[in-house]
Amino acid sequence: MERVIELEIGGMTCAACANRIEKKLNRMDGVTATVNYATEKARATVPAALSAADLIAVVEKTGYTAAEPAPEPPPAEPARDALRDRLLISIVLSVPVVVLAMVPAWQFDYWQWLSLTLAAPVVVYGGWPFHRSAYVNLRHGAATMDTLVSMGTLAAFGWSLWALFLGDAGMPGMTHPFSLTAREGDAIYLEAAAGVTTFLLAGRYLEARAKRHAGDALRALLSLGAKNVTVLEDGAERVIAAADLTPGALFLVRPGEKVATDGEVVEGSSALDVSLLTGESVPVEVRPGDPVTGATINAGGRLVVRATRVGADTQLAQMARLVEEAQTGKAAVQRLADRISGVFVPVVIALAVGTLGFWLGTGRGPAAAFTAAVAVLIIACPCALGLATPTALLVGTGRGAQLGILIRGVEALESTRRVDTIVLDKTGTVTTGRMAVTEVVPGGPGLSDAQLLRWAGAVEAASEHPIGRAIADAARERGALPPVADFRATAGVGVRGRLEGAEVAVAAGAPPRAPAAAATWVEVTVDGEAAGWIALADTVRPTSAAAVRALRRLGLTPMLVTGDAPEVASAVAAEVGITEVAAGVLPAGKVDVVKQLQAVGRSVAMVGDGVNDAAALAQADLGLAMGAGTDVAIQASDLTLVRGDLTAAVDAVRLSRRTLGIIRGNLFWAFAYNVAGLPLAAAGLLNPMIAGAAMAFSSVFVVANSLRLRRFRPAGTA
Repeated sequence: MERVIELEIGGMTCAACANRIEKKLNRMDGVTATVNYATEKARATVPAALSAADLIAVVEKTGYTAAEPAPEPPPAEPARDALRDRLLISIVLSVPVVVLAMVPAWQFDYWQWLSLTLAAPVVVYGGWPFHRSAYVNLRHGAATMDTLVSMGTLAAFGWSLWALFLGDAGMPGMTHPFSLTAREGDAIYLEAAAGVTTFLLAGRYLEARAKRHAGDALRALLSLGAKNVTVLEDGAERVIAAADLTPGALFLVRPGEKVATDGEVVEGSSALDVSLLTGESVPVEVRPGDPVTGATINAGGRLVVRATRVGADTQLAQMARLVEEAQTGKAAVQRLADRISGVFVPVVIALAVGTLGFWLGTGRGPAAAFTAAVAVLIIACPCALGLATPTALLVGTGRGAQLGILIRGVEALESTRRVDTIVLDKTGTVTTGRMAVTEVVPGGPGLSDAQLLRWAGAVEAASEHPIGRAIADAARERGALPPVADFRATAGVGVRGRLEGAEVAVAAGAPPRAPAAAATWVEVTVDGEAAGWIALADTVRPTSAAAVRALRRLGLTPMLVTGDAPEVASAVAAEVGITEVAAGVLPAGKVDVVKQLQAVGRSVAMVGDGVNDAAALAQADLGLAMGAGTDVAIQASDLTLVRGDLTAAVDAVRLSRRTLGIIRGNLFWAFAYNVAGLPLAAAGLLNPMIAGAAMAFSSVFVVANSLRLRRFRPAGTA
């Protein structure tokens, strides 16, 4: 039996670190692990015989720290503040060093010694995170990005010490090291050592801030739940922690309060603000018998709710779990980038040594050769490669969660690019899934629509049948219902009761000349005589037609699949603008429809919400489960749409394609940067300080590009 273990990893500084930990974990028998540099987490599927302590031991032996996630993760601010303080001190000390080196007019006698005094703390204290990481990895026979940084800055600093103490650089009148009048032996690189360290610290600080913002959406999602709840016990109220709720417990939700957990309304009616979970601004009306979701806000009256799911079983917890799992995924191209990062550092060190030897061999002298070699070390750091996919996933999945779209992982993103056909289940997807009164036909003279509906609604008020509830709701909208005596319900037949001195019955039946519309008819009789008929239908969602048009604009061909009769299916399809229809399809037949489309070369997306849709969702190239549906359907899907609205499918495809586009753009930039930068550095066209600034900028650019996904707007918004 296997289980999943998650760990929080500390000490990683680049993608090579994550790649090395991942390799070590995957070498354990039966372990399949993924390590995410951006989220600083590891997720491993392990045999039952292994524990978290076993995995932690391997990670620590590799040179990093690991721990099981805490229930309330501590904020990352203290570590970021320490990095900020180190950066500020380095900036204050390094600016005079750079200015003195670059402006010969400001140089004075023995200015080099002042530069050494200011640069030394920057290289040692400011660069300590790089040096420490390089040392730890060296002890384990590994090299990372920090190895390159540490080697480059210490080499520049060490060369400068040699020039000052053993060469002629400490003599008065020393000019700028890159000046044509400077002697080769006099060159010092203190401004490069200090400047590179400061630039890289700035890049790491900005990267940490951006990564923190990238995870804001998930942290906000995890913090949505109520902290305390008022429970009802033997008629008395008592306040307890929401985490202590148990299934079956009754609790109060007053106006303005959050619903503590998933449950069912027992008493009261109100409007719930569900925007925090679904992104939908329109409140949802609830009454006794309706389900409610934890973390939604009561915007109206007092509710008494019976808890049905608590803790890790709630919809909020499942959403958070899906988002976290998605953020640990890797695209195929990112896996290639990780493998490249793993061997990149030794290759770069070899290239730097080769560059040094080449320029020395050409007679350019040690200063020019050393400059080019250090620039190669600095500019080649593969940080951007490691950040390209995880940061975009972090922001994209977080933004999706805010809009009620849960993306399972990179595979789902890649599928959205390929699909060309989208199969839509009718009930609960294109339609509301709830019956509603569409027509009232009185059968006798002087009998009004309102009176017929009033009689039928009064009798059906005690019924739990969906048709009965729809008739009762429509009747209540027109006024109060009279009391009913001698109520009787006969399964498969109908209901009857006595009211206002008459025997009223409601049963299946259609008027003599019923229109061939997509409707279900019932007959109302009074004292055994036909009084009229009422038509009901599963109504189309108001947004479905616009959603179908939007799907077409995305290059998708919509197809309606339903078990209903052809005339019902055709009527719904015509209303929303769908031309391809498969009617009378049994639940197992939905899988066959998807297979038939795939057999003719189509790439198929499937949208559904019920147990009978689960197999088709799994068969489809891309499965989208409406969040109001069953857990079985959600588990079988690639994307979960928490909003019970077809426009969510449009937004899901748009956001997924946008996120995939950002990932590809990030990876292109990261590869292009290294491909272009290395030859320039090796050719001696970049000095180390500019190389450090470029390397830091590449990482910040990738993260900032990913943060653009936070501005994604759903369809129909400005």
